[in-house]
Amino acid sequence: MGMTIHSAIAVPEGDSVTVKRLMPVTGLRNFDPFVLWDHFDISGGGFPDHPHRGFEAITYLFDGGMNHADNLGNTGTVFGGGAQRFTAGSGMVHSEFPDGRAHGIQLWINLPRALKSLSPAYQQVQSDMIPESNANGVTIRTIVGENGAIILNSAVEYLDIHMQAGTMLQREPASGFRGFVYAVEGEATINNEQLSKGQAAFVDGVAAINIKSDSAARLMWCFGKPHHEPIYQHGPFVD
Repeated sequence: MGMTIHSAIAVPEGDSVTVKRLMPVTGLRNFDPFVLWDHFDISGGGFPDHPHRGFEAITYLFDGGMNHADNLGNTGTVFGGGAQRFTAGSGMVHSEFPDGRAHGIQLWINLPRALKSLSPAYQQVQSDMIPESNANGVTIRTIVGENGAIILNSAVEYLDIHMQAGTMLQREPASGFRGFVYAVEGEATINNEQLSKGQAAFVDGVAAINIKSDSAARLMWCFGKPHHEPIYQHGPFVD
């Protein structure tokens, strides 16, 4: 309970790619319902055909583009400000390659045991489909959540937050939610704890989160309702 700070670390992945991985790493295997968080910025290599099952994933692009293809017959490219979601469910094979450059986040969300055998599915949304609000120097884009663009099988709120220097934001996680705030760019103070680029503040059982941007900052807000079920991750599979 409370709040702890963790830093993403460099990890080789796919074909000639290095990602900044927040989890799973030694000491932080998962944070129910979240299983994986990779911050990538690539202009070569990629992720050739590989299998998945048992979870849902969102690839959210800050800049550039990412090409997707899978064994369901889905192909497409999402560009900066857009996102792709796949539900691996009972199993699928897909690939992802940068369209020139791809800078963004891939997030895996565990499926509850009762939904592990769902048929696989795919959703693509471009930037203009993601709702955005602006107030007091803070811009919030709702990727998942109330009126959000991406539909999941788990209760999640996933936001892209831009803060001008010296601005403030207070936000309360939904009842029963836990999660983290990740710094993509800049620095911020969260409930009196310093958060720098590539770090995340993990929060559980905290009623309100107070954020002050020490510089212009871009933060990802990622909170969800735990399934309270064991998470068994074996590489690309989450059973």
